[in-house]
Amino acid sequence: MVDKLVNSEANARRIQMVENCFGTSGQPLFLPGRVLVGEGVLTKMCRKRPKARQFFLFNDILVYGNIVIGKKKYNKQHLIPLEEVQLQALDDNGQYRNGWLIRTATKSFAVYAATQTEKQEWMAHINKCIEDLLRKSGKKPVETHAAVWVPDSEATICMHCKKTQFTMINRRHHCRNCGAVVCGPCSSKKFILPGQSNKPLRVCLDCYDNLTSLKRDGNKPLPGNNNKPANSTESSGEDDSGDDEEALKEGVTHDEPTFYGDDKIVKLDL
Repeated sequence: MVDKLVNSEANARRIQMVENCFGTSGQPLFLPGRVLVGEGVLTKMCRKRPKARQFFLFNDILVYGNIVIGKKKYNKQHLIPLEEVQLQALDDNGQYRNGWLIRTATKSFAVYAATQTEKQEWMAHINKCIEDLLRKSGKKPVETHAAVWVPDSEATICMHCKKTQFTMINRRHHCRNCGAVVCGPCSSKKFILPGQSNKPLRVCLDCYDNLTSLKRDGNKPLPGNNNKPANSTESSGEDDSGDDEEALKEGVTHDEPTFYGDDKIVKLDL
């Protein structure tokens, strides 16, 4: 799909443009053999609300960032190795349509495309890059993934005790193992979740009891909840607040995504 773009001047020029848009806030992206496969705007479900993010798909990594000035300037660069990625299609649910989950061992979140066709294109290209990468490296797909956080707006009371109402004083917290929104007392325990951090992370009381029991029985705990319903409108663990004002002034345009170097790509039957 992308072999003909390796070492091409067009590919090098595109990657340089992406680096320039992130400026000093981003990491260098050019590497021998790396190809920019596609780019476009997706709506990312963040902790507080959905937000437009610019995504760049390379043949080995997925990069996204906050839109400061559309097609000119981005910040808050995030790099995700494709070897760790697993995609899961989401059913349409009210205003949330054309979405899928991007799951990794350290971070998982939902994104939404403007149309069903764009969703199919994005998922097909990402999956093809993952398949090619795993085949060439001989590695196996990652089996455990971080939980996708439930958005703040979907929980007015603690999802554990079902009693505590969230206010300015009673803050929301997220269990790093299952992603539930819980109050302080119901998330007072911490546990080391391999793949997410070497330090103990906040977990709800239910997850703490389950993980402690698994450890005591000698079984390896599996961090993250990989059994959430496929149509849930889930968020990532980040807020990403305070970086959209300039983007809103400029206006975020949802042009059709651009994919490079593919003559034919098999569409997913979603």
